[in-house]
Amino acid sequence: MNARLHALRLYPVKSCSGIELAEAILRETGLESEGIGDREWVVADPEGRFLSQRTVPRMALIQARICGGLLRLTAPQMPLIEIRPVCSGQPGLVSVWNDQVDALDQGEVAGDWLSEFLQVPCRLMRFHPNTSRQSDLSRTQGVAAPYRFADAFALLIVSLASLADLNRRLASCRAPEVSIERFRPNLVLDGIDAYQEDYLREVRIGSVRIRSTGRCTRCSIPGVDPATGRFTTQVPDLLAGYRSTREGVVFGINAIATGGLGTRLAAGQPVELELDL
Repeated sequence: MNARLHALRLYPVKSCSGIELAEAILRETGLESEGIGDREWVVADPEGRFLSQRTVPRMALIQARICGGLLRLTAPQMPLIEIRPVCSGQPGLVSVWNDQVDALDQGEVAGDWLSEFLQVPCRLMRFHPNTSRQSDLSRTQGVAAPYRFADAFALLIVSLASLADLNRRLASCRAPEVSIERFRPNLVLDGIDAYQEDYLREVRIGSVRIRSTGRCTRCSIPGVDPATGRFTTQVPDLLAGYRSTREGVVFGINAIATGGLGTRLAAGQPVELELDL
């Protein structure tokens, strides 16, 4: 089955805004641009627990960009800040769900900037280059699949048709449509039917091989409006009405890269899909 790679999206800082890219390099740990990888940074509280839009929806308003190998952050009523990735910062542990992840503190300036905007004490932490975090082998069929500060897997895939179907349902409720940003995918597919990605076994793009690890269960983050940083129950409640499974409310699929690592992917590329029907 043939489709098209509509968009590539990378999230340098977990739970902050994403970047839509024309091109990106595929690594084991996900997409990469200018040497900066997906979810390479995380915001942590003073106890080392990661912060996300689940508890701090204002994180959606932080725009993260990559410029000349630097991480650039902007937010409403805040000055622009540029951060050079620090490889020798103060080491520490960040709790991400059940994992204790080695990380490097990115310094006082970044920590103070985030604390002021988010109105909670916090630090910016970078994934330690000498550590590794592995996805659940029972979900990857025994394939070693490293990732950084993402929730469970290096890649997340959503289709335009699924988003369009959700927006039709919202329109029938006289609710405004939502953007793909709410679902934080890395790869956006075009040319397949709504929710057909649920049945993906493998995505092939030239030499690249990407394997599904199953449907992505959703938390409250799709309820956060990326334009306002405010949460409402409208989208989560609607999804719960027609996308509930024994696993939870699902939208999109998780995935891992199994071949073609180091390949440059580009929006618009043709994609071959193997379905598990």
